[in-house]
Amino acid sequence: MTERVWDKYLSEADKIHITSQKKTRVGFGKKPALLLIDLYRAVFGDKPEPLMDAIKTWPSSCGMAGWNSLPHIQKLLAAAREVGIPVIHISMLADSGMLSWAEAAHRDTMKRSEPTDAALIDRKRRSADIVDEVAPIPGEIVLRKTAPSSFWGTPLAGHLTYLGVDTLIVAGESTSGCVRASVVEAVANRYRVQVVEECVFDRHETAHAMNLFDMHQKYADVIPLEEALDHMRAQKVSSAELAVA
Repeated sequence: MTERVWDKYLSEADKIHITSQKKTRVGFGKKPALLLIDLYRAVFGDKPEPLMDAIKTWPSSCGMAGWNSLPHIQKLLAAAREVGIPVIHISMLADSGMLSWAEAAHRDTMKRSEPTDAALIDRKRRSADIVDEVAPIPGEIVLRKTAPSSFWGTPLAGHLTYLGVDTLIVAGESTSGCVRASVVEAVANRYRVQVVEECVFDRHETAHAMNLFDMHQKYADVIPLEEALDHMRAQKVSSAELAVA
C-alpha cells in the first residue's frame, strides 16, 4: 500500500516533515485479539443507501462507507476464526434508560422524547443489534458500552489479561469516534494496536482519513487488510509447527 488514504489531505509542509521522520512500527506482539467495534444496525440501517438517504430513517448511519467496509471486515473475521484468534464484539448499551454520551453532554438543555411511531420503535429496539454479516458465534465475547471507548466501564481490559492478549487488531466504526477512543485507551493500557485500514469506516471521508493518519503517527500501525491476514496465516503455521514438535 504505497498511497495512503490520508495522503491527499496533507499539506506540502506535512509531507516534508513526515518524509524527514522514520516511523517506528508498533508491530505485533505474541498474542493478538480481534476487536470489532460498534458494528450494529444503527450505523448500517437495513439496506445499502447513500448517507443522505440513509439518515432519514437511521440518523446514526454511516451510509455506504459501512456497507463498503463490510466484506473486508467479514474476511478479517473469518480469518481470525479459522486461526483461533480471540474475537471480541463491542456494541452500545441500548434501552437502558441512560442518555448517550452526546445527549448527556447537553442534558440540561436537551429534552428527550420517546418514539411513538411503531416503525421508529422497532428501529430503536434493533439499533444496537450487531448486524448478521458479522454476528457473534458461540464462544465470542460481546461487551456493551455507554461511552466512546471500548474500555470505559467495561471488563475488556480484564478479559484481555485473562486471555494473555498483548495486541489488538481493530476494525469497526467510527474511525474518528469510538475506534479512535478505543485505540488511544488501548495504548494507555499498554497494548500494541493494529488498525486495519479497509475495515474501519466513518460517515465523513476527511475525518476518516485524518484520524487514521493521526493514529498511525502517534498510537498504532494502520495496516492494509492483506498484512493483517498474512500475520494471521503465520500464526496458524506457527501453531501447527508447535503441535508437531
